[in-house]
Amino acid sequence: MSKLRMGYIGCGFMAQKVHIPNILLLQESCELVAIAEVRSELGRKVQQRWGIPKLYRDHLELAADPSIEAVAVSGHYANQGEIAIDLLRAGKYVFLEKPMAIMLEQAQRIVEAERESGKRLMLGYMKRFDAGNLLAKEMLEGYLSSGEMGAVRYIRNSGILSEWTAGLDTPMETTDEPMPQTDVRWPDWLPAEHRNAYIGYLQQYTHNVNLLRWLTGAGDRVQVVSAKLDVQANWGVVVLEVNGVTATIESGSCSGHEWNEHTTIYMDGGWIRLDSPVLLLRNVPAGVEVYEGFKPNKETRKLFPENGRTWPYKEEMRHFIEAVRNDLPFGAPAADAVNDVRVLEDIFKKHLESMAKAQ
Repeated sequence: MSKLRMGYIGCGFMAQKVHIPNILLLQESCELVAIAEVRSELGRKVQQRWGIPKLYRDHLELAADPSIEAVAVSGHYANQGEIAIDLLRAGKYVFLEKPMAIMLEQAQRIVEAERESGKRLMLGYMKRFDAGNLLAKEMLEGYLSSGEMGAVRYIRNSGILSEWTAGLDTPMETTDEPMPQTDVRWPDWLPAEHRNAYIGYLQQYTHNVNLLRWLTGAGDRVQVVSAKLDVQANWGVVVLEVNGVTATIESGSCSGHEWNEHTTIYMDGGWIRLDSPVLLLRNVPAGVEVYEGFKPNKETRKLFPENGRTWPYKEEMRHFIEAVRNDLPFGAPAADAVNDVRVLEDIFKKHLESMAKAQ
């Protein structure tokens, strides 16, 4: 089977630190043949550093290259979804960094472009490819199938954010070129003074919403009960109903050297707890702890997955490449990710309602 011929849009932090190096490490199954970057000097420097054959001025130039089969995109939060639409319509498979979109209407247009093009789009939800998370999901499904742990009663996700790069010191090219101007089409319901807070919450907690849906197999069965956030939408608590079960997402940020994100799934007979690693810490999976209170000895176990020394960011790209090459379903498809956009919109609408009532 021939290698997948790939392009990459954008030469920012995630491109240089994560995705471009990972694509090049997967060269047994793909070739990175082109990049596109509107900052010409930056694009040239990245091209030279990594020995990438072609450099295009923008995504439309790259999309016109018939030799490119698939494209990965990490761009501005507001327009990377629009770039994805153009790429799908040009007949490319697309890997898109989160967030998929900043409003439901945009997400739905992406799915429509996917449907019309016959190509497919995958979201960069790397937590779905974390070996610890995969083990926890497998165990949860096993308990529910056997019935020995009873039913899921409550889910708590706590994401108090701090240092996330794990001191990753790989090379990164920079220039003095200004960031390109981006025309942002905002949701009609979102007041201008709350836009930055909305984007800040959306950028991070789309991961948390997606993780809860994926672990529980909830699909679109998620409703927002309440949202109590501070003015900056930084600290607060959101209450959801996920697959019929009450779940909370605690949010916040503080100075620190760790990444304080934990998820506990409480059942009649015990619980499963996940401790997320620092995001860019390579080859360290989520910690998995299981308490089996239904057993006579009330056993607590800490588990390490068999394939634990893998990096979720690399594994998600490996999955994307192999799914395209072998026409397999994506582990994080666009049609599913639309649900995250809807839930995040509903969370922020509830937050604004809560603020209005408090005035």
